[in-house]
Amino acid sequence: MSVKSRYGVPNDAVITIAGTVGVGKSTMTKTIAKALNFRTSFEKVDSNPYLDKFYANFERWSFHLQIYFLSERFKEQKRIFEYGGGFVQDRSIYEDTGIFAKMHYEKGTMSGVDYETYKSLFDAMVMTPYFPHPDLLIYLEGSFEDIVDRIKLRGRPMEQQTPIEYWKEMHDRYQNWINNFNSCPVMRINIADYDIVNDAGSIEPILDRISYFIQQSRQLTGKFSPEKVKL
Repeated sequence: MSVKSRYGVPNDAVITIAGTVGVGKSTMTKTIAKALNFRTSFEKVDSNPYLDKFYANFERWSFHLQIYFLSERFKEQKRIFEYGGGFVQDRSIYEDTGIFAKMHYEKGTMSGVDYETYKSLFDAMVMTPYFPHPDLLIYLEGSFEDIVDRIKLRGRPMEQQTPIEYWKEMHDRYQNWINNFNSCPVMRINIADYDIVNDAGSIEPILDRISYFIQQSRQLTGKFSPEKVKL
């Protein structure tokens, strides 16, 4: 049995934070990691060789970008589990295929052949019993209005110039994705129910839920089923 942290979370646990842009994934990642004395794992954007090319030509580079993300996230997931866990991740490997690659295909910025190739590779790498899935995926959700308010508040120039219709589409796509997601245990948290920036104590009940959820899911035998664990 693994050693448990102060909050009863196993020290070898791997927790992934998911949610749309502006929902507060990075802040939640850092706060949980600090409380549990876990390491953090963030997406490496600066070293991405395809990002600038992608923004200049979606149709030409969308497939390359998604393959790069898949490769990097797979290597990072493998590294985390080889290290022995004790990590909180900002974003999951599942969002790229469930949201972004699918969106490119549906909008015509990724061909059908490329999309099927990408999905086949993703399934072969990730959707197998050998892939080290996280102990818990925390999904941060909120009303569209609350999320837009947060995007406006942090004031990033590129986000301020993005049409509001794009944020609405992303909000809807994320909601549809999480409602059908079952690759690992999921704990949903509404961003209106806490304020970890201005109230440090609001993380306490979240940590209690994390502890309970992971311990319950680890007690289950056989393959995880989302119907077996509910909060």
